[in-house]
Amino acid sequence: MKVKEKMAVASISKTLTKLGGGSSFLLSHRAPPRLYSSSAAAALSSAPQLSSSSQDQENVRKGSAPSSTWSKWLLFLPGAISFGLGTWQIFRRQDKIKMLEYRQHRLQMDPLRLNITSPLTEDLKSLEFRRVICQGVFDEQRSIYVGPRSRSISGVTENGYYVITPLMPIPNNPQSVKSPVLVNRGWVPRSWRDKSSEVSRDGEQPLNLAPSVQQSQQSSWWWFWLKKPNIVEDDVPSIASVEVVGVVRGSEKPSIFVPANDPSSCQWFYVDVPAIARACGLPESTVYIEDTNENVNPSNPYPLPKDVSTLLRSSVMPQDHLNYTLTWYSLSAAVTFMAFKRLRPKKSRR
Repeated sequence: MKVKEKMAVASISKTLTKLGGGSSFLLSHRAPPRLYSSSAAAALSSAPQLSSSSQDQENVRKGSAPSSTWSKWLLFLPGAISFGLGTWQIFRRQDKIKMLEYRQHRLQMDPLRLNITSPLTEDLKSLEFRRVICQGVFDEQRSIYVGPRSRSISGVTENGYYVITPLMPIPNNPQSVKSPVLVNRGWVPRSWRDKSSEVSRDGEQPLNLAPSVQQSQQSSWWWFWLKKPNIVEDDVPSIASVEVVGVVRGSEKPSIFVPANDPSSCQWFYVDVPAIARACGLPESTVYIEDTNENVNPSNPYPLPKDVSTLLRSSVMPQDHLNYTLTWYSLSAAVTFMAFKRLRPKKSRR
């Protein structure tokens, strides 16, 4: 076959030579030699595709470079947040120290007498944490129980309530308060509230000595010589004034877990001074104090007044803030170290 091809090419070249310029035509139209096999041809045909795919990968790599940079910075975000929280605890600790020092300074001041001082609404905040002395008479029928509040007695926790009673002025008494005062008399057991509920349902009346007078009248033969004014004097009970030593306080700030007060059903879960004053029929600007009198009668210990030291304590003390600071800073250091460990290039082993 090769000999025949050569003879065909030779005859064509002769013909073209006779026609003139055949050599140039032959050189320009000569078939290329078959230097590559079929597999090589396939590789050549796929070469442009490989180059285009590599170019696409390079373009994707260039486009993802900013996103990879941001993802590296995000590794340091937890450490930065932890560091910020630790710094915030430092400022919280300083504020708590100032608050407790302010309370201690106010409690060490000489007590005020509310029979002379008549606080206005704008002065109530300035009187907070000031010790006061007030004299009057308790209106037991308008007592309000706030709770339940637990108290530990000899390692045993018992539920009870804070009893808040209006202290009313005594007429013609210069030592008495000039306006009603709400007094948190202290902690009482649950039985006190149950007893108060029974009394309110029974409609207890003020002290009445009429039955005893009638018995004495029936047992004495000279009862008809008694004068009526003397009987009336016996029926009127004497008003026992009380002196309260306490600290002016404001309303409590309940947490999200404390239910809302329900005055209609006499359910009070936290101290809301304006609402309690309205329930007692008093102005909303009524002064609210917490009894801190330490002279408790052992035979009748309830209500148990608050301890003054509780006013110098907080749910989170400065030492707690310091512990939180160390915890957040330690967490920040650990997370930042792990981020550096993750981004450090690995050494190639030989």
